[in-house]
Amino acid sequence: MKCPYCGNSDTRVIDSRPADDNSSIRRRRCCDECGKRFTTYEKIETIPLIVIKKDNNREQYARAKIESGILSACYKRPVPADAIKAAVDEVELQIFNREEKEIPSSQIGEIVMERLKTLDPVAYVRFASVYRQFKDVNTFMEELKMFLE
Repeated sequence: MKCPYCGNSDTRVIDSRPADDNSSIRRRRCCDECGKRFTTYEKIETIPLIVIKKDNNREQYARAKIESGILSACYKRPVPADAIKAAVDEVELQIFNREEKEIPSSQIGEIVMERLKTLDPVAYVRFASVYRQFKDVNTFMEELKMFLE
């Protein structure tokens, strides 16, 4: 592993343990050249997942997009960062548990909305308004009625 401080390629592992999510390994490393310490995370390499967009274009799955969507929905809401990370982890786990090589973006959106329902109702409505592209107040009210039932 290359040292992020001096670029030396000779570093050694000081400590290894499971990361918080139990799906990766956290390694503490020390550079033999400069003596500085840093942390790396080792994760299982998965088969690349392809997302089928609404216009039938295909692109590689990106966790950052789900994270960004959930963060935007929770903007200025009393939702802790740990809860947001946990929500992203749960959504990702559901997506990969399907064991499919391709997944429509609409299914991902539905999974995110289901998770946001339990996380924060306002975040759910915010996400739904963008995801479902509400055209007017009536569509917005219909979604709210479905949520309240």
